[in-house]
Amino acid sequence: LAQAIEKRAEACFECHGRNGTSTTPLTPSLGAQPSFFVLAQLFLSRDGRRTREPTPMDAFARGLTNDDLRAFGELIAKLPPPAPPATKPDAARVARARPLVEQRKCAVCHNPDFSGREQMPRLANQREDYLLKAMQDYRSGNRIGYGNAAMAETVHGLGDAQLADLAHFLAHFPTTGTRR
Repeated sequence: LAQAIEKRAEACFECHGRNGTSTTPLTPSLGAQPSFFVLAQLFLSRDGRRTREPTPMDAFARGLTNDDLRAFGELIAKLPPPAPPATKPDAARVARARPLVEQRKCAVCHNPDFSGREQMPRLANQREDYLLKAMQDYRSGNRIGYGNAAMAETVHGLGDAQLADLAHFLAHFPTTGTRR
């Protein structure tokens, strides 16, 4: 099963990056995502319940068995975490985002190092454009599935500029943070 999953994962790596770091706009990096998070996202995609708009993930996941979901989760969790962006963080944006991260208690669910756990994704060094879109989708209600009420509540009332600052902060973590 492991070899078969690795072969089938080639399709994943075309968009999400073989090394765990995506270079495709609006496509998340998969490296070091918690295995249960991956399993849950594939399950939601398989059942067409992840977003209101169909995605390529939905078609890919449609034929996956529960054993496949577990195997993909384990495979993805073993990938290296995404590398930090080549650009340095913007100090002003980081300064605006830091209190939002504290006020919104982002580190409670996603861990202080934003490595993710269980069904909460890794956010550290994730693609900035993807983070922004995901938060906008939670705020608008376009991102559906499970546990979205917490995220919708977390981003409720934040404007696009604030979400952009949060995405910038997380995409550059740990260089923006004080913890590793």
